[in-house]
Amino acid sequence: MSMDLAENTPTAEELPSLPRDEDGPVFQEPWQAQAFAMTLALHAQGQFTWPEWAERLGAEISAAQANGDPDLGDTYYLHWLNALESMVASKGIVSTDDLALRKEAWDHAAHITPHGQPIVLPKVG
Repeated sequence: MSMDLAENTPTAEELPSLPRDEDGPVFQEPWQAQAFAMTLALHAQGQFTWPEWAERLGAEISAAQANGDPDLGDTYYLHWLNALESMVASKGIVSTDDLALRKEAWDHAAHITPHGQPIVLPKVG
């Protein structure tokens, strides 16, 4: 079964604080684009509604601001990633233990990968 991602992609009004330029979203690092794409794909698959996502991301940003984040835009995708991790764990898509294991695997792979080379994670399972 195929799903038209364009039909399920939120509008700019639904993502008011998303860093963007006239061409669309802007990303400082590849992981930011990947987190963004994963979120849209999970939403398109019906894993969560867009109002659920907006509430989760908003709560993450509010909590960060309450803890002293000056909200200059440079931490937006950190909040996005935290919200995504929280969402997939709460929905049972990925357990918090599996998330922790993947983070450890990523850190290890990043440390042993020569600069300029793609980081390759071992297969799970």
